[in-house]
Amino acid sequence: MKNFKKYYIIPTTPEDIFRALTTDITIRLWTGDLVEIDAREGGQFSFWDGGITGHFIELEPFKKIVQQWYFGEQEEASIVTIKLHEHKKGTSFEVNHTNIPDEDYEDIVDGWDQEYVGSLIDFYTEE
Repeated sequence: MKNFKKYYIIPTTPEDIFRALTTDITIRLWTGDLVEIDAREGGQFSFWDGGITGHFIELEPFKKIVQQWYFGEQEEASIVTIKLHEHKKGTSFEVNHTNIPDEDYEDIVDGWDQEYVGSLIDFYTEE
């Protein structure tokens, strides 16, 4: 099992990013895909045709999102913690993803950089 932690800068407010991660219509806009989301503690979600599924553990509006992501029959939970902080260029987006199966690590890191955060950066840069 591996862990991944990285900071990104996204050119919009923490409020916009929080809503982009917890509101189905906004998620559809930046992912270009159908999603299912119940943005409350214990609520389930599914992005990218089920490529990312899980449930919300903690939601602190405009500041923090903690989710459990599922990887098949994995025994230990894979936990994603996203912290949002104001930054002079928009929002500092801190992601800490723990317990990533070794065989999935490179794909997950690439997914964070290209698909997940990359799509958010593109969405807010193109506005």
